Amino acid sequence: MTITTRPAASPRPPLLAVASDPRWARIVARDKSADGELWYSVATTGVYCRPSCPSRLANPRNVALHDTVESARATGFRPCRRCKPEGPSLDCENAALVAKACRFIAESEEEPSLDVLANAVGRSPSYFHRLFKASTGLTPKDYAAADRAKKLREGLDAGSSITQAIYDAGFNSSGRFYEKSTGMLGMTPTRYRAGGADEAIKFAVGQSALGAILVASSTKGVASILLGDDPGELVRNLQDRFPKARLIGADRDYEALIARVVGFVENPGLGLDLPLDVRGTAFQRRVWQALQEIPVGERVSYSEIARRIGSPHAVRAIAGACAANPIALAIPCHRVVRSDGDLAGYRWGLERKRALIEKEATA
Repeated sequence: MTITTRPAASPRPPLLAVASDPRWARIVARDKSADGELWYSVATTGVYCRPSCPSRLANPRNVALHDTVESARATGFRPCRRCKPEGPSLDCENAALVAKACRFIAESEEEPSLDVLANAVGRSPSYFHRLFKASTGLTPKDYAAADRAKKLREGLDAGSSITQAIYDAGFNSSGRFYEKSTGMLGMTPTRYRAGGADEAIKFAVGQSALGAILVASSTKGVASILLGDDPGELVRNLQDRFPKARLIGADRDYEALIARVVGFVENPGLGLDLPLDVRGTAFQRRVWQALQEIPVGERVSYSEIARRIGSPHAVRAIAGACAANPIALAIPCHRVVRSDGDLAGYRWGLERKRALIEKEATA
């Protein structure tokens, strides 16, 4: 009869030595960023693991810490079957899967279905959908649509005919494209190709407790609300954003619109419900829509916005979308704060952000 014995355990360090080691705190937190930097072995189970292992936390009395996988392997224990410490981490594997799917989308002549994408990376459609959205902040369908829009813009910028650019972007009929063209480009393909030439943008500048306010609108709705100290600089910023558009100074009717915006600054309880011409990436538009749903007087963290749009790991991308917001007040990025309640950056200055929050708190 053959008797299999577990390898003799290496000497365990004293309990206090492990429990007080800063590396142990990373294991307790299941810190994924520590994967590849340290490993730990457990005498009672005869395995070694990566820090993020989801298994039940071991008693530090039975744990040894290792700075290399070779050191962990030298214990004679086997690698954990759950966290697989010998190979890349699950996060790395998932990132590679998402990158592969993104390449597949970019190289496809037509928008691939969810089933086709999932099959290409060897995962079930439901699992792949959750993974892709958590990693990119977009569903595979939204990402593919954004990729087509990018291809279309590149084709038009390169001088391709509109018809050729449409088909190169993956649209199998011009009819389907024209149903979505304005939403993708913010204007017709012909006008986009001309750099937005002859697009009419009305604007006006007013004064408020926050300083100068510029409001600009296209035929679809308000496209910019800019805040600053120098009215002339705000106008130059508008010219930079719409370099080939015709900027039209306000008439009396338009001045009534800017009066509404100034009135909101002075009395936030009035609300600010305006038709908007929102131009941004698919991800930015999802973030900005979530911001519009924050009531006056409330503050929400970046991580909460990430959770609300179904992308809990996209906190930095949320902050980037807030910083890129071109429509102050109507898209209230000033209501987004850090998880500890402190104010983070604001495109138009932290003092304006603080003033807006304080005024809304008493509205």
